[in-house]
Amino acid sequence: MATVTAKPEPARPQGGVEPRRRLAWPRGSRLGRLIIILNVLALAIVVVGALVLNELRSGLVNARIDSLTTQGELIANVIDQSATVGEPEPALDPYTASAILQVLFIPRSQRARLFDAHGKVLADSFVVADHVDWKVLPPARKPGQKDQAQQSPREKARAERARQALADEIARAMKGHTVAGTRVSEDGDRVVSVSIPIQHVRAVLGVLTLEAGDVDQIISAERKALLPFIVVAMIAILVSSVLLHRLIAVPVLRLARAADHVRLQGARAISLPDLSERSDELGDLSRSLEEMTHSLSERMDAIERFAADVAHEIKNPLTSIRSAIETLDLVTEPAPRARLLAILRNDVNRLDRLVTDISNASRLDAELSREQPKALDLAKLLGEVAGLYDAQLRPGPAPGSVRVTFAAEDPRPMPVLARETPIGQVFRNLIDNARSFSPDDGEVRVVVNRARGKVTTTVEDDGPGIPPDNLETIFERFYTSRPKGRAFGGNSGLGLSIARQIVEAHGGTIRAENRMDPATGAIAGARFIVELPDARE
Repeated sequence: MATVTAKPEPARPQGGVEPRRRLAWPRGSRLGRLIIILNVLALAIVVVGALVLNELRSGLVNARIDSLTTQGELIANVIDQSATVGEPEPALDPYTASAILQVLFIPRSQRARLFDAHGKVLADSFVVADHVDWKVLPPARKPGQKDQAQQSPREKARAERARQALADEIARAMKGHTVAGTRVSEDGDRVVSVSIPIQHVRAVLGVLTLEAGDVDQIISAERKALLPFIVVAMIAILVSSVLLHRLIAVPVLRLARAADHVRLQGARAISLPDLSERSDELGDLSRSLEEMTHSLSERMDAIERFAADVAHEIKNPLTSIRSAIETLDLVTEPAPRARLLAILRNDVNRLDRLVTDISNASRLDAELSREQPKALDLAKLLGEVAGLYDAQLRPGPAPGSVRVTFAAEDPRPMPVLARETPIGQVFRNLIDNARSFSPDDGEVRVVVNRARGKVTTTVEDDGPGIPPDNLETIFERFYTSRPKGRAFGGNSGLGLSIARQIVEAHGGTIRAENRMDPATGAIAGARFIVELPDARE
């Protein structure tokens, strides 16, 4: 049999406009859910870590600002009470203020500077404490090499921006408001700075600025705090990648290799038992591939058996034709010669019938795949088929005078989802088979009814019936049982096999049984029953 494989065309709505596909959660996709969950989990870990880091950084900076503010307010009050001189216009005594800064404890990681009302530096804790900034000297300069100790234009610009930022902070504090925040120092380091105005009654006498240069340590601590989240996120991504590799990539590779084995080694089936037991898409794919290859294997076996049966069935009439031709030259009498010619004609007719039926059988799959089933009124179709046989009826008790009658137990339409040409062929084969076994001037009855979601059609005759052991065998290919008085080779043995194949392709069933005479209990004929799903159901 010919096998035709075609890509199914997706159904399109009326008007030719395809609907837009909406993004939806893969409800039935376990692998899809797993991929989404693992990726979202790794992303969530990073997001949570970033949020915690921001909260930690804000908390550390705010805590440092609160500490410097408390400390600065205390120093500012002491300076206001001890270093304020002059009436009615008060001012700060720079010597007293410097002494106060020297007496008060200032941690080495902090810097305190005191400015007068005009922004002039009165005291600096680094100067009071003899604090010296140090850094590693560059390598010794070679002859003709530029001095690397000199500041570059970029460093000079950075220092100028730092001085301007400090001046702006002092100017805002001169208005009587405490200014706190982070800025960049002249050395390029980030510092937490608090500028507190020194007020005597309502007059601003100066500004005290406290700086903490441990912001880099704070940021380093934040990075260390974020490091566990990064490590956990990387582990989650690594684990998810390994899982996806083992759950998807490796099974897909195994499926590809198994398919290559089927293609290269000529195997008839693909077997992946550990994958077929999975309950996700890859398990479905594995089971589908196994079922597909099994179906293809059965189809190939059927094709091979069909080819062997065809060769066997064709060989018999060819052997008879060759024997008759070899004998024909030796026979000179008219009567034996006429018998040999009759044998030749019968064998040629048998070959023609075989070739025709084989051709129809080989094209059956292609015809069924090309034509789409549609709602078909089976009662109307059977009435038309029976009417064609009545039109060809020969009068009198002669060969070919078998009547074909049709009856529908329900006058309403009986729709079935079917292809008109193949279904019509089924009932023509059944009627032809029944007529060939019916006596001359006999009758073939076709009756259709509907019950329990099925449309049932019976075709019965008044012939000798079917041997009980052959009720199922008659549907096999090339099975023939020649009725008495019929010419040999009139049946190819493919009609009932083709009928069963067509009916099963439409989701129906076909079976045969003997019709019994109620009076004598003897076989009164054969009956074929075809059941097709009701299209209304």
